[in-house]
Amino acid sequence: MVRRRGRAVSPEPGAQAAVPAEGAAPAAPGPVRERSEHAMWEDRTRVVLTPIAAPSILGLFGFAGATMMVGAWQAEWYGNALTPLILWPFTLVFGGIAQLVATGWAYRARDGVATAMHGMWGSFWVAFSLLFGLVSVGAFPAALAPVAGTASEGFAFWWVALAVITALGAIAALGQNLAVTGVLVTLAAGAGFSAAGWFAPSEWSLNVGGWLFVASAVIALYTAAAMMFEGSFGRTVLPVGKTRARTDVPGRKAARPLEYAQGQPGVRSGQ
Repeated sequence: MVRRRGRAVSPEPGAQAAVPAEGAAPAAPGPVRERSEHAMWEDRTRVVLTPIAAPSILGLFGFAGATMMVGAWQAEWYGNALTPLILWPFTLVFGGIAQLVATGWAYRARDGVATAMHGMWGSFWVAFSLLFGLVSVGAFPAALAPVAGTASEGFAFWWVALAVITALGAIAALGQNLAVTGVLVTLAAGAGFSAAGWFAPSEWSLNVGGWLFVASAVIALYTAAAMMFEGSFGRTVLPVGKTRARTDVPGRKAARPLEYAQGQPGVRSGQ
């Protein structure tokens, strides 16, 4: 029996300990390598888990609620120029705070696309809400507030930045699933039409942007519901077109997280 780092290790079954020949000098002490270094590190690895639900369930539901309400208003389905003064508390909490909370948890889940998109759009909705909230309490000049049908180049540039970054997120989402890609493609297009509408000004461009925002919100509702159902039932109920898994089939069990060879629970990347 040899002792390594204060721990006794029995020889493998059937193995015989080496006996030095009579009169030979004893072997120099050295490390015993009956197991590979990788296996030794596995024995010393400890993984502490903090189980969390998929952050994009919260993020996408919050995004969908705010985007659908503002998109429908921008498409002129309801309301008037004063409607944002009523919507801003909702967009602040649903679109802003909810998404920023989801951003922090998406970061812990090592989901770069969700971290970037929820963080960016959550910040946008906070800024949108602050703008119209300040107008509603008289702390911001109403004459400078953006009004549909009039040019507002400063406000237009908000949408330019959103369109560019969201388009990059749509490309990155192709590596995850097609549902998130659909959310971001329609969202980037809606932001582009909105930017053109505020630059021109052009009401029809703003209307098209509003329609695209509603379409993006509907896809986001589907995607969030699919994630929620998968977590609840433990199997795929609504497919989202995952590009790196074969479990995205209705009725098939969800993918298992990575595990070590000895059965210790591991950590998976993404949601």
